[in-house]
Amino acid sequence: MIRHIVVFRLKHPKGSAAEKKFLADATLLASIPGVGAFEQLRQVSPKNDYHFGFSMEFTDQQAYSGYNDHPDHVAFVRDRWVPEVEAFLEIDYVPLA
Repeated sequence: MIRHIVVFRLKHPKGSAAEKKFLADATLLASIPGVGAFEQLRQVSPKNDYHFGFSMEFTDQQAYSGYNDHPDHVAFVRDRWVPEVEAFLEIDYVPLA
């Protein structure tokens, strides 16, 4: 299993219509084959300046690669992520045991 987590800060003002639209439109990622346990998360700690996170799980590397290469993911990254995300950190975990 691979747990894919990305934390990020949008260029849009907090609470704006553009912020809400980005988050709503990002739910399409959950419908890409291989994506499991998709969650959108809001940061509540003052310890970092990322405001949101997406978390999802993949059964294996093949499922994760399929997601990365899927046309809907590629289009979302190109058309929404790159122009609207100010900063991000991507983390991919596998269980230790």
